Amino acid sequence: MPPEDFLTGPAALAAIEAVSAAAAASDGAEPLDEAALLRLRHHGLDGAQAWVLADGFALRRDRELDLVVAPAARGAGLGGRLADLAVAAPGELTAWSHGDDPAARALGERRGFGRDRELWVMRRPTAVPLPGLAVPDGVTIRDYGDGDADSLLAVNAAAFATHPEQGALDRAGLAERMAEPWFDPAGLLLAVDPDGTLLGFHWTKQHDAATGEVYVVGIAPEAQGRGLGRVLTLAGLHHLAARGVAEVILYVESDNAPARRLYDGLGFTHAPADTHVQYRRAHSVEHSA
Repeated sequence: MPPEDFLTGPAALAAIEAVSAAAAASDGAEPLDEAALLRLRHHGLDGAQAWVLADGFALRRDRELDLVVAPAARGAGLGGRLADLAVAAPGELTAWSHGDDPAARALGERRGFGRDRELWVMRRPTAVPLPGLAVPDGVTIRDYGDGDADSLLAVNAAAFATHPEQGALDRAGLAERMAEPWFDPAGLLLAVDPDGTLLGFHWTKQHDAATGEVYVVGIAPEAQGRGLGRVLTLAGLHHLAARGVAEVILYVESDNAPARRLYDGLGFTHAPADTHVQYRRAHSVEHSA
């Protein structure tokens, strides 16, 4: 697979989009997460090592690896060849399997990757009645507005200080997300105290006419323990139900027991197939073909 075989520039981006779309249609899940898609949309392949063919690609950026093979080209060793190129340089790497795919597990294990995190997709039909919304005294829930960006980013950073993805959200990342077609200020709900201090937020997302998402729920550390997580989650669910979606989904770390209890109590369920797995390689190792 000599260098001249690889696509670059607009041709590479077009191939990545086409392969990703084919994989999503076949697998029932997007092969790239939101952060990767936003980077491609706004920054192309800047800052990334890329091995892109018409039937598959591998992207390595910092410590993150994305590898996707078109369904029609699977089973012929292309994924292994792309993986070998992408992992050849030493250093810590992480890679997601969006779906607990045995082929992805085998591909990673042969190259020194071990199972590191599980992210669950949980689902709730809106046909199931929601509990009523009781907002604590002294708390107001309102829509996001002009001038709220700094406080939103501050609460997000504090609430997700140990989260490897969400905690890194900055003003540029916020602006990129708010430029997306799905963004609706009325779907970003803020809980504030009487002097306007932001206590927490629930950012909802409506994917299409049928599906909504509990996108991010963040509570300021000093406001935790007051039940605001449940209140804000419910407020967002009522908002999405009023938009007419049939189902609401969310993503939660499998080991986040408090969050899972909250979502279980609100009628969300998880099926084993709705599990995303992150694999991690701590350093470069020898691997078998």
